[in-house]
Amino acid sequence: MDKLIEGFSLGLFVWQLVLFLLILFALRAFAWKPILNAIESREENIKGSLESAKEAKDQVAQLKSDNESLLRQAKDERDTILKEAKEMKEKIVSDAKKKANEEADRLIEAARESIRSEKNAAVAELKSQVAALSIEIAEKIVKNELSSDDKQTALASQLVDDMNLN
Repeated sequence: MDKLIEGFSLGLFVWQLVLFLLILFALRAFAWKPILNAIESREENIKGSLESAKEAKDQVAQLKSDNESLLRQAKDERDTILKEAKEMKEKIVSDAKKKANEEADRLIEAARESIRSEKNAAVAELKSQVAALSIEIAEKIVKNELSSDDKQTALASQLVDDMNLN
């Protein structure tokens, strides 16, 4: 410590103190304010960036919420469209079955009508054939019965007797 005091010069100390104060004053006047302004500007930039980041985060959250809402809405629309398509398919199938049944009923009725008409035609033809055969048989029998004069006379007498009775 003695060495420290031995090398101490009051004049040198004063000059160093004056120079330190001058440098301090010069720094305060010329460097301190620009440094503080730069720090404040940097601090405001950081605050602005943080606010921008918060706004961006909020916007991302809002977009995510909107996307989820749109996705939900799209799923609901998809479900509605699928439900409508299923109902339409069932209606088309039902209509096709109904048309097919109606067509089958119409064809069955047409077939029944055709069968009835063919049956009536067959019955009519059978009746005409039976009538023709009956006439032919009657003709043969009458020819056989009326082949002799005695048989003709006996038949005529019988017819006259039958007429008198009436």
